[in-house]
Amino acid sequence: MNPQVDFFFKKPSQWQQEYKKLREILLNTELEEELKWGVPCYTFQKANVVLIHGFKAYYALLFHKGVLLKDPYGILIRQTENVQAARQVRFTDIQGITSQSDLLSAYIAEAIDIEKSGVKVEFKKPSDFKIAEEFQRKLNELPQLNAAFNALTPGRQRAYLLHFSAPKQSKTRESRVEKYLENILNGKGLDDQ
Repeated sequence: MNPQVDFFFKKPSQWQQEYKKLREILLNTELEEELKWGVPCYTFQKANVVLIHGFKAYYALLFHKGVLLKDPYGILIRQTENVQAARQVRFTDIQGITSQSDLLSAYIAEAIDIEKSGVKVEFKKPSDFKIAEEFQRKLNELPQLNAAFNALTPGRQRAYLLHFSAPKQSKTRESRVEKYLENILNGKGLDDQ
């Protein structure tokens, strides 16, 4: 148990009992408990393996390399179409955990084995993503923007490309591009401050 994480299990939540049960299962593994993104994250040699998080309608275990798990029972869920590696196991009550605790332990053990093996998830390259025409225009107009964008990490590039291409209206795409020009020029990601 990591005392830095205790606050998460003590703060009021509709899933408090369920979170504690998941913690109990995870603490019976060789994973280290850490606090990342304000939630309990369980790591192997500092590599993220699984975390606990909750939403209004459900709470979940998120496997960082879930796409690599075999999932013979079909319990893993891809959060959105843009998520490449992570997969969730979702629950809506404590019975979901208690009835599947052995199954969850098996999935966690497989996730640990994957991390130990050093297998990496093959992510799409930024060039595989659609570039919004409004952003492409700016890249063509401003060579320094093009250079700054290409200097970003692939993950930051993907985040911008997805964010810029998501809106249906050109006006909204253009507005998003304008809003983040300075961040890109300063080498910052979408959510960097």
